Amino acid sequence: MSTAAISIVVVVAVVLAAALIIRVVRAGASRKERALRRRFGPEYELNVAQHAGDTKAAERELEERLRLYGDLRTQPLPGELRERYVAEWAAVQEMFIESPERSVTSADRLLARLAHDRGYPSDRYEEQVAALSVHHSEHVQGYRQIHDTAGLAREGRADTEQLREAVVHARPFFEDLVRPPHHGATTGATTGPETARQPFGERRSGSGVRRWLPGTGAGTGTRTGAGTGAGSGIRAGTGHTRFGHTRKGGAW
Repeated sequence: MSTAAISIVVVVAVVLAAALIIRVVRAGASRKERALRRRFGPEYELNVAQHAGDTKAAERELEERLRLYGDLRTQPLPGELRERYVAEWAAVQEMFIESPERSVTSADRLLARLAHDRGYPSDRYEEQVAALSVHHSEHVQGYRQIHDTAGLAREGRADTEQLREAVVHARPFFEDLVRPPHHGATTGATTGPETARQPFGERRSGSGVRRWLPGTGAGTGTRTGAGTGAGSGIRAGTGHTRFGHTRKGGAW
């Protein structure tokens, strides 16, 4: 075989080997991306956006979170403590009509305490959110939103719509954290609709307190008894609390 022929064979072999290596690398990167997408869900896309579309940088950060917090052992809430948190959340929602700012800041503090009691880091907010994003990726953005909005509220820079949306979006995160072990994720409320899914606000009438939905003016037909504290129950003629919808279509 001539020298020229040998050179051609060598070049072809090198090109084929390089193509094979590239294919293997891409396949490995694709598998890693799929695994991170499955693990983090919406958190994956959010993190890519925060890195200005730099997928590799976003994936490095998510992998670091997994390394730090993937094996974190959390603990379920004891029954009594869980009921107390549910009652506190109900009180936060009740508070919204009188003081939206205080409702949001109280909800932010409540969620931080709840995460701590579940066993998540609590020394720094950023560390706590990073750990939560590994185990509650579907709803952790609601915690970020209410935390940021609480900061604006303390400075007097949050309008009522921002405050309302913050509490609405934080509720699924609260329900996720307070849910009992082995409780189905698709069931929504964690202790029954009387507490976790109360609409915000109320209007009084001669027959009791009528719940209403800010922004719609629509009553829910729900009435309360004499007690209005955090632990007071909410009764409806149908045995459950009805949900309204925000102007953007989200249920309260």
